[in-house]
Amino acid sequence: MWSGGSKGPSKPITKASVGRVVSLFAPYKMRVGWIAVLVLISAGMGLLSPFFLKIIVNDGLLKHQLGIVTSFSIYTLLATLGSAALGLGFAYLSVLVGQKIMQDLRNDLYAHLQGMSLKFFTGTRTGEIQSRLANDVGGVQSVVSDTAANVLSNVTTVVSTLIAMIVMDWRLTLLSVGILPIFAILSAKVGDGLRKQRTLIQSQLADLNSTMNETLSVSGVLLTKTSGRQTLALQKFREENLKMTNTSVKMTMIMRVFFNMIGLTFSITPVLVYWLAGYLVIGKGDASLTIGTIVAFTSLQARLFFPLTSLLNVQVEVTSALALFDRIFEYMDMPQDIKDAPDAVGLSPHDVRGDVRFENVSFRYAATQEVPTLDGIDLEARSGQLVALVGASGSGKTTLTYLIPRLYDAEGGSVKIDGHDVRKIKLESLGRAIAVVTQETYLVHDTIRENLRYGKPDATDDELEAAAKAAAIHDHISSLPEKYDTIVGERGYKLSGGEKQRVAIARAILKDPRILILDEATSALDTSSERLIQAALVPLMKGRTTFAVAHRLSTIQAADQILVLQHGKIVEQGTHSQLLALNGEYARLYHIQFEDQSEAFVPS
Repeated sequence: MWSGGSKGPSKPITKASVGRVVSLFAPYKMRVGWIAVLVLISAGMGLLSPFFLKIIVNDGLLKHQLGIVTSFSIYTLLATLGSAALGLGFAYLSVLVGQKIMQDLRNDLYAHLQGMSLKFFTGTRTGEIQSRLANDVGGVQSVVSDTAANVLSNVTTVVSTLIAMIVMDWRLTLLSVGILPIFAILSAKVGDGLRKQRTLIQSQLADLNSTMNETLSVSGVLLTKTSGRQTLALQKFREENLKMTNTSVKMTMIMRVFFNMIGLTFSITPVLVYWLAGYLVIGKGDASLTIGTIVAFTSLQARLFFPLTSLLNVQVEVTSALALFDRIFEYMDMPQDIKDAPDAVGLSPHDVRGDVRFENVSFRYAATQEVPTLDGIDLEARSGQLVALVGASGSGKTTLTYLIPRLYDAEGGSVKIDGHDVRKIKLESLGRAIAVVTQETYLVHDTIRENLRYGKPDATDDELEAAAKAAAIHDHISSLPEKYDTIVGERGYKLSGGEKQRVAIARAILKDPRILILDEATSALDTSSERLIQAALVPLMKGRTTFAVAHRLSTIQAADQILVLQHGKIVEQGTHSQLLALNGEYARLYHIQFEDQSEAFVPS
């Protein structure tokens, strides 16, 4: 069973993790190559300005040569503008590559999650899943978008600037860069600390998202209001919000202190350079160290500050962002336990007869589960038959039907459709051949028309209306101001329970499946609507295999076979009259319902 919100200690950075992140750039290596070319040219042009400045001071200002000052000022301006233009070019390519990688990452993660089994979603909070897909992926966006070009640009700038500084004066260079190893060590420590804080804050954000998802959805708000739990919900939200706020403050202050120290150091360094230059020129009489050289050197020193700061920032950001990549890759690496077999075959919906057979099927939700949910299930449903499943809550009725479309896979035995093991049928074709109407109807926040088209995306308006009429919902839809273009609201809350259920049944009718699963499909309907639906389902079920999980036994008396489940086993099997004659569990359940209805209190 999966659980959301990993709160364990952050994992150390590994070569595998770094290599995996780098591999994200592989599809765009040509563009990355162009980025490298533009970066190198831009860095080279930017390096010309300090040397031009040296000439302007030594050969122009000090010798009163206005022509030299003018010419090299123009050269400096052109070099600066050229470098800036090239900088915009590689910045655009960098952002483009970064956004493409983010697009790939989101697509791959979403596709992988779509392929996870129902077991994963029943064991993981929705807010946690959304946090991984939105917040974690979004958290690495700036790193992916900017890092490639920035690292290359800054490394090129630093290396070329250091070489130029050494050419001008190695002694001043040694003083300028002498403290850099200290900051390299410090940035590594800060990066590790930020990585831990980033892991923690993403976990706390996932918790906060889950709380919001659970309490601010329509169902959640209804629950908190009707149970008088608004105060407790607010208290829980405030506690989780406070934890995340404290972690954010701590993470931000670590960054601020670190970069303030860097800024302070680079502000002091030029003063030390001027002192050393003064000592060499005045104290030692070094005539080779000219004023132009000193001015150009301090210009180079300023040029060194920003890329070095950026590189230290990148190191810190990348280190902390790897925590988010670990969370993303954790989901990407989760095995998809239900997927197409290498030799899976595709079945055309029109070629599927709908014969379903269970052969000694067993199933349990977790390996640690001692008593299986289903045990030794053997049944055969022929095309066109209505098979009803009855039994107490928790007896395994719904689970049994979920094995047919492979929402779960059998632990033992096999489930077959037309002689094919469902594990050897392509999931896409399996989904086309089966329609499921569940007890808890789910409608998306869209129009009735689009909700119906989930059953058949290319359905015409006439087909939509025919399906709605068959499900006894067309008249109600037609009475609405926007008719089929009515927005149903989140989870369909603008419709009553019965109306939602009839829309879901119309959706299944529109799909025209060969196998139909009705999981308490009429449970939310009133007696009148239920009778209309039952009448509409009779022609729909003709030629189709239908599995109906029923609570009200009056709705399945005409079933071709009724299976009575108890503790995951089929304890009785037969028609309504046959099972009543047995005077067993089915007869007991039937008589209890009959007595409950006959003894129901009717106010006078």
